[in-house]
Amino acid sequence: MICDNILASFNTRDRKLRVFRERNKMGCCQSSLFRRRVRENHHHPEKQQQQPYHHQLPHRNNNNNNNNLNQIDGEKESATVDPSSFTFSEFSLSDLKAATNNFSSEYIVSESGEKAPNLVYKGRLQNQKRWIAVKKFSKAAWPDPKQFVEEASGVGKLRHPRLANLIGYCCDGDERLLVAEFMPNDTLAKHLFHWENQTIEWAMRLRVALYIAQALHYCTSEGRPLYHDLNAYRVLFDEEGDPRLSCFGLMKNSRDGKSYSTNLAYTPPEYLRNGRVTPESVIYSFGTVLLDLLSGKHIPPSHALDMIQGKNNMLLMDSHLEGKFSTEEATVVVNLASKCLQYEPRERPNTKDLVTTLAPLHTKPDVRSHIMLGIPKQEEAPSTPQRPLSAMGEACSRMDLTAIHQILVATHYRDDEGTNEVTDGAVVLILLLLVGCYAIIFEFGLVQLSFQEWTQQMRDMLEARKRGDYAFRDKDFKTAIDNYSQFIDVGTMVSPTVFARRSLCYLLCDQPDPALRDAMQAQCVYPDWPTAFYMQSVALAKLDMHKDAADMLNEAAALEEKKQRGARGS
Repeated sequence: MICDNILASFNTRDRKLRVFRERNKMGCCQSSLFRRRVRENHHHPEKQQQQPYHHQLPHRNNNNNNNNLNQIDGEKESATVDPSSFTFSEFSLSDLKAATNNFSSEYIVSESGEKAPNLVYKGRLQNQKRWIAVKKFSKAAWPDPKQFVEEASGVGKLRHPRLANLIGYCCDGDERLLVAEFMPNDTLAKHLFHWENQTIEWAMRLRVALYIAQALHYCTSEGRPLYHDLNAYRVLFDEEGDPRLSCFGLMKNSRDGKSYSTNLAYTPPEYLRNGRVTPESVIYSFGTVLLDLLSGKHIPPSHALDMIQGKNNMLLMDSHLEGKFSTEEATVVVNLASKCLQYEPRERPNTKDLVTTLAPLHTKPDVRSHIMLGIPKQEEAPSTPQRPLSAMGEACSRMDLTAIHQILVATHYRDDEGTNEVTDGAVVLILLLLVGCYAIIFEFGLVQLSFQEWTQQMRDMLEARKRGDYAFRDKDFKTAIDNYSQFIDVGTMVSPTVFARRSLCYLLCDQPDPALRDAMQAQCVYPDWPTAFYMQSVALAKLDMHKDAADMLNEAAALEEKKQRGARGS
């Protein structure tokens, strides 16, 4: 089989040198990256160790006996933050257009898509690794540019690990845009209400409640106590899976002061009376988020209070959590939600009370959030290429294995040349051809297998691929590896898509070495296939070969652009 022995002696100590030598020796993978000469002592710049970032609140007593304050403030002792990523600055409109591919609809990350009144886009600044979120207001939202800049600058002073921090703005003509840290792992609403494989476990729900309470307490202590339209869509998950509060809610959505986009049933009663948001209104909204966390549904506060007053607390609980949560802890959260939802604002707790109540419930501090969420950890991504990326390119550039999986499932086998999806009719045709071939070679005594054994081998091979496809779709990646391996080992049919899929399975099973080999095999079968190059980029980045990963990403984008030009020309 083509490239069977490629990287056979691949090992950790001299991984890079052997990758390049073997590829050049085999002569089957002709990317410009692997045609160049590689120095024997390839230099890997060492990462500078970053100091933990601790935002000091005013008037704090910073002695060694102040652990309770650390819990209240939400400081993460292990957090490492690049200080440059917290620089608040003005962005040019051209920079943001380039980052979002001219505000392409493909880059929209707003939950309501293009229907949202103020769209949020994801983007990537040229020659930078970090991703950004760009909120684009309607032209009438902020007619006074001075007011917009002042409001943005005020929010931009806030810096905290529990916030998706505001890092800049753009005020150009009629354009009003905010730029924030991009959170790649969706919203609380997505994980609570629209989950696919697993619901959020109880300990993670408690962590969400605590972290958002800490974010609100920090904002309050910094003189920004008002948060507009706090709900499950405002809670975002970062690359580690940690929940963060979106900074966009710290600014009003429009000049008319409209602060709530949700159904009136979830709106603080005092806002319905006078149209004003107060710090107590934020506490009420936090209570609705607690209800979401308890129930896994969006329950109107009035219905929830009826159940609580009727001593039917357990009816509030998400049925998917049955037998998997502490009744005592749930009672504490239910009682706190009840206090937050009191009709009279003065009867509600303050942000410090929220944290003090929730902090003792955080019982799994050593378990990483991405593990509790059941999502792959986002890895360091290669730098952005100098040309716009497709959806596949973007997913690979930010090491988003979940998005890559979705794309490969949707693409299916249409990129295979001559090995497109094998239907039942195609199987029959193949078998008929085999009958003819068998008859010919049988005459010359060249076959040792019986016809039945031969055709059964073909059926087994195709069934193995089908089982692999089902397992891949259902995210059972170990089973997919086993079945795809059966298909590949027979060797009668060669499919670059199968290699790409198995490569991703290996990545999701934390096996980057075989993932790289499979991505290279896919390129051997289909030399100009961008997906093969993209998968190599991801595998190389997983192996900490980030310069080579960036080069491979650029080459994949160039191949994709060339392919698109050819399609337009035809």
